[in-house]
Amino acid sequence: MNGRDVRSAGDSGSDPRPGWSGAVRLEGSGKTLLDVGRDRLLIAASLFALGFLILSGRLVEVALLGDSSASIVATAQRGGAAVTRMARADIIDRNGFFLATSLTTQSLYADARLVRDAAATMARLREVLPKLDGKTVRDKLASGRGFVWIRRNLTPRQVAAVNNLGEPALAFLAEQRRVYPHGALAAHVIGYAGIDNRGLAGIERAFDERLLGAPGEPLRLSLDLRFQHVLREELAAAVESFRAIGAAGVVLDVDTGAVAAMVSLPDFDPNRPGTGDREALFNRASLGTYEMGSTFKSFTVAMALDAGAIGIGDGYDTTEPLRLARHTIRDFHAESRWLSVPEIFIHSSNIGAAKMALAMGTERQRAYLDRFGLLGPAPIELPEVAQPLVPDPWRDINTATIGFGHGIAVSPIQLAAGIAALVNGGIRHAPSLLWRDADAVLAGVPAISPRTSRTMRQLMHLVVAHGTGRKAATAGYPVGGKTGTAEKIGENGYDRRRLVSSFVGVFPINRPRYLVLVLLDEPKGNDQTHGYATGGWTAAPVVGRVIARIGPLSGIAPVELPEPGEDSGTEPGMLRVNLDGSEIRLAAF
Repeated sequence: MNGRDVRSAGDSGSDPRPGWSGAVRLEGSGKTLLDVGRDRLLIAASLFALGFLILSGRLVEVALLGDSSASIVATAQRGGAAVTRMARADIIDRNGFFLATSLTTQSLYADARLVRDAAATMARLREVLPKLDGKTVRDKLASGRGFVWIRRNLTPRQVAAVNNLGEPALAFLAEQRRVYPHGALAAHVIGYAGIDNRGLAGIERAFDERLLGAPGEPLRLSLDLRFQHVLREELAAAVESFRAIGAAGVVLDVDTGAVAAMVSLPDFDPNRPGTGDREALFNRASLGTYEMGSTFKSFTVAMALDAGAIGIGDGYDTTEPLRLARHTIRDFHAESRWLSVPEIFIHSSNIGAAKMALAMGTERQRAYLDRFGLLGPAPIELPEVAQPLVPDPWRDINTATIGFGHGIAVSPIQLAAGIAALVNGGIRHAPSLLWRDADAVLAGVPAISPRTSRTMRQLMHLVVAHGTGRKAATAGYPVGGKTGTAEKIGENGYDRRRLVSSFVGVFPINRPRYLVLVLLDEPKGNDQTHGYATGGWTAAPVVGRVIARIGPLSGIAPVELPEPGEDSGTEPGMLRVNLDGSEIRLAAF
């Protein structure tokens, strides 16, 4: 039967023919077809099994080791040139608001080997992209290379216009473009990334590998955008009002060192960093170093009291200027009499502070300044950090002038962290821009005793109530602080016309939570300040306005404290001090 021999055992279960086995055999073409089908099934099954094993292995690798190529968005191969576009993680503030993010955009390139007429193609491109550099583009199109960039990060409308040209040599690649939604608001902290998506400044540079290596995990900072907005707005208004050449400001959590706001003016738009000049790109808050003037008297008084070199009831004669070798130290507003320690502090006597520093001695002064973190760079997570300028050799005249804030230059963030240690119980915390939960806050370093810290809070409150910091007083939020005014060095020594004016304020001073530092670079007096450009007239009011605005945002309940001098009882820790011929009682807190 057509080459087939099919035998059946029938229904009876027996075969009358001898040699009948009951099996079915295929021979000839039927057998061949069956064998081929079976082989194909085996091959297909093997391939499916192999594919399953590969996918399973890859899933295990990703689950256990992570995706090592997670930062690669796409790679294009054109004419032998590979182009890789990397994604970066978002940067957010403490409340989760975006500070930096990435958007997918289209970038235009060309295969110059397919360009017939470089000049004509360039001319057509210039019609839809008029800002192209004609000569540069023409040279690229005539280069004969397989891949040349024409324009990065085009808008959808520009992409459509280029497509309408119908030029086969032109094509697009999807790239990641770094975007800063708030523009210049936190420019010096966040920094910026370049066109190749690598960090070039600020947090973007400091955490470049982290941002590229884990693009799905946002980097959370300690900044509070609300505080940042208030500080920048008030600083900008002060720069305009006092015609200053620049300014810096910091809001710091005194118990953790977390930076809630940091501003440097002038600033720039990180979306277009190339438009900023050198001054705008310079971070005055962490990279600038300044002789901070009388704010340093806070350290001088604290270290002298803490070391037992002087008592709160002691003082010095400031009747005559202090002469050391060829140098003469004078007071800006001379009281010309014996001053108690509180009077030296609130009247900001250079003579008294210099004598106090000399009583401490150079070695103890240096040791305390080191505890306050003022002799080395601030350990903050930025690449733009300054080395402080300290005297070498450190002579008696240096010890004296450092006592009132001249002869040593530090950054504003260093000063803020050091002052925080004076009021928080005596612990210095490294300033940080990274958000940490309460149980992850880094341990601090003891700088002064809790008792000395309490005394400094009382004296700083006295400065705002009766001294040079009156204009920082804020209703509902008791403020303590210290003014600072330093002359800048010119061609012929210190120049009285060029000042660095500052004020550092702490609130609420009875239970400090935040420190606000404002520095104005070369402010000029105006009618409202009666021509004065000192810290008490220019910087202190700015700190007061910042506190009045961020106080309610911080969730701190308003409180009223008794003014120094009022009867505040006899609770432990209350101070009685001599002030301008009267006994003043300072409440304990």
